[in-house]
Amino acid sequence: MKQMFVLSLWAAISTLASKTALAQQAAGPGYRAHMWDGGWHGWFMGPIMMIVFIAIAVVVVVLLVRWLGGTNQGPTQHLYTPSKTPLDILKERYARGEIDNDEFEERRRVLGD
Repeated sequence: MKQMFVLSLWAAISTLASKTALAQQAAGPGYRAHMWDGGWHGWFMGPIMMIVFIAIAVVVVVLLVRWLGGTNQGPTQHLYTPSKTPLDILKERYARGEIDNDEFEERRRVLGD
């Protein structure tokens, strides 16, 4: 699925590149120099459209990288497990032998159980 998407993206980019090359060919007899007959529209809309195009390109690249990269691959994936209570952690430490019986009972009393 991802390979098909990448291939179709490559086809779209190569098509746009060939259209750009055709647009840069020499002008014919009925060629006009400006899109709006040399009016002021291009001066105002050009920078706005450039910013919009760059923003869309950045969003597409970010979404593509996230999609190709998969999900939940960050370093904070296993740092916090909300299912364990402090008492559960204390019992695990006691079972592993990290603390003795007296320390376990004292800490359990402090925790309120």
